[in-house]
Parts: sequence; C-alpha cells; structure tokens
Amino acid sequence: MSIYGAMFSGVSGIASQSQAMGMIADNISNVNTIGYKRTRADFATLVTSSSSGTSYSPGGVDSSPRTLIDRQGLLQASASPTDLSVSGNGFFVVNTLSNPSSTNGAYLYTRAGSFTPDADGNLRNAGGYYLQGWPIDQTGALPTDRSSLTALETVNIRNLSGTATASSSLALSINLQSSQASAAYTFGDMSAGTVTPHFARSIQIFDSKGGTRSLTMGFFRDAALNANEWAVEIYANPATDVTNANGLLNSAATSTLAFNTDGTYDLANSTVPTTLGISTWAASLGIANSSLSIDWGSDGLPDGMTQFDAASTLISTDVDGAVYGGLSGVEVDDQGVVTALFENGSRTDIYKLPLALFPNPNGLGNRSGNAYINTTDAGDRSLQEAGLSGAGLFAASTLESSNVDLAEEFTTMIQTQRAYSASSRIITTASEMLDELIRLAR
Repeated sequence: MSIYGAMFSGVSGIASQSQAMGMIADNISNVNTIGYKRTRADFATLVTSSSSGTSYSPGGVDSSPRTLIDRQGLLQASASPTDLSVSGNGFFVVNTLSNPSSTNGAYLYTRAGSFTPDADGNLRNAGGYYLQGWPIDQTGALPTDRSSLTALETVNIRNLSGTATASSSLALSINLQSSQASAAYTFGDMSAGTVTPHFARSIQIFDSKGGTRSLTMGFFRDAALNANEWAVEIYANPATDVTNANGLLNSAATSTLAFNTDGTYDLANSTVPTTLGISTWAASLGIANSSLSIDWGSDGLPDGMTQFDAASTLISTDVDGAVYGGLSGVEVDDQGVVTALFENGSRTDIYKLPLALFPNPNGLGNRSGNAYINTTDAGDRSLQEAGLSGAGLFAASTLESSNVDLAEEFTTMIQTQRAYSASSRIITTASEMLDELIRLAR
C-alpha cells in the first residue's frame, strides 16, 4: 500500500542523504590534501511500476558517488624541486613498488605530486607510491616503445656518480698588433723556447678525468711570411703532458694565420688547425684520447681573430668541459625532463616523465593515497609526452591543491541535512497514519 511505500521511500531518502553526508565529510576532511578530487552525490529516482493508471506506488531515491577527477585544483608554490604538479590533462604514473616487474607491483595514476626521495633515492609521494619515468640513455635517447608501462623505471635521483667532462671546443677572440715588427723564425722555435713569441697566452682545458691541462697559443710575426700572416704554434704546458717533442701539438703544414687587409680573419688563406687531435697524451697520465675543435672566428668578420694596429691582447676565450663534480641536485622542466645537476656546473638528463591520459578520467577507480586504477568506464590508457596529443605540462616546485570549495560543501551540507530531516518526517508521518488506520479497527 501507498503508506508503506511512502515509509520505504523515506527510508531510501535517509540512506541516500546519509551517503551524501559521508561524501561531504570526506571532501571537507581532505580540503588540504594534495591532489584530492572532490566527490559529489548524484541522485536518481527509483520508480515502482503501477498496474493501474489511477494508483501510485512510491519508489524512492538512490544516490551514487561521482568523483570530479577532471577538475583542476589550484597550483601552489613549493620550495622542493621534486614537488610536481600537472597543468592540464594527464596523470603521473606511479607504482606500489620501487622495483616493479611484470608479476609484482601495481601501476596506478595520480595527481598527488609531493614526491620526495626515500632512503635509496627513489621518488615517492605521500601515498607511498613510486614515480615512474622513461630512462634517458647516454646519447639522450628515450626507449623506442614508449606506449608500454614496462618501458618505465622508478625515478631515482641518488644512484648517480659525479661526472667530469673533457673539453671538446674552444673559441678564440684575440687581436694581433698589425705594426708588430717581423723577425726570423723556424717552426718549433716557440715551443722549444729558442724564440719568444710576439704574443702568447695559455688556455686551460679539461681532460677526460676532469683534470686541468694548459695549452699555450704562440703567435710570431715571421719575416718569411707576408704582412698579413702570422706563424702559430700550439703546445702543451708542461711539455711532458704529451709525447710530442717540446709538447708541440700542431704541425708545420697547419701553422699560418692569415688576415684580410681590413684586419678581419681570412679563412681561405689560413692553415691553422680547426680540429686539434690530442691523441698524444702521455701514457703515464692515463687520459683518454680526445680532440678539440678550434673556432678562430668568422671569415671577413671581426668576431674572432683580428689584426688591428692596437696592442696584441686576448679579448676572450670560450672553452667547454668541466672538472669532476658530485651531484648537487635535480630539476624538472615543463616537458617532464628530469635533469641531474653537478657541482661543476654540468647537467645530465636522466629521465623523462610521461603523462597518462584517459578518454573519461572521471571513470577511474579510487584507491587510497589519491591514486586511481584504470577501469572499463575510464577507457584505454595512453602514455604521452607533455604538451603532445592533449597532454598538459609539468610544473616543478608546485603542488596541486584539492578542488574542494568549502563554501560549496557547507551549502550542500545544509541542503543534505534538511533533506535528511524531511525524509525522516516522511517516516514519522506515515507511522502516524498507520496508527490512525489501526485505531479504526478498535
């Protein structure tokens, strides 16, 4: 009968509003939880079919939770370089284990990016999940198959030794005085010390072990050359660093530096080496062979070697390489590239973070620690690089706050409380009607 139906309808209302209040409670409790996504109650009517068009059978109401996963929370600044957030679409890929395999560990997805290194240097968030990324090899390449989760590794920022970088390029900017008097000269005299260079400067470079080595550039106005040419010798200092006589590193066939009549570098008539093969390091040093490219300047431009009537001077040098340096920290750019920073100023890319995308992120299944699992409702997962195919960008030193609006939650809580009270009144009123009906039989 309708009175019993009304009572059961009131019961369903109480049950549904109770669930809604539980969702509100969770939302308010997690208002400061990083990456938390608000859950709301969606209500739907329960209809009991009637056999007659003149009668009505109450059904009631049902509620189901809907987590608003696709709604972005505000980004707040953080002092930690490993605190990460995503601006736009996508989720961090994490695993329950630091060393996942095909049979152990579960892959989950999260927006909670409060990652810190554990005792082994593995990045783990507050939920205890380990951040996954594509490893970058020594050539800077990513894995070929980037669609599979098995191509990912746990991001580790401590299992990195220090690094040293051998010098590979040198750019020079030197002016040689055009009015310098010439003198007799034989190739090798400067390195041997039998003549004093008209101008010489020592330049520090770095070997493959991060040690510092000194190369001297000697310039001499040779009487046998024309007025716009200089003899050049490049030699190690001390000479014992290399096995060549007197430490000489270039040959007589590649030793002339030529200038145009306007004092700019004359590339066509210069025979100075553009690549210096330092393959003669003394064996006792145990240094790997290497080569050094030399940039003497642009042809016809005063941006490198010049010959003007001013005192010979070294204007600038630019040499790469670095001494040994230990790991000093890491940084993450907006593309998700994790870069190791070393004390000597060198940088090495070690991982690139992917973003997991889903056709319907609101269909993901909830797990503790603000993580989600893939479900049929969410659709097929795809791994994307940041900024591509609809994926968002990473923001280092920031955290995504929860998308809970306290004002909205308190308003909804008042509505839920009123609806709960109203549903309870349905039950008490139906009970009074039943009492009245029973009294009719007395």
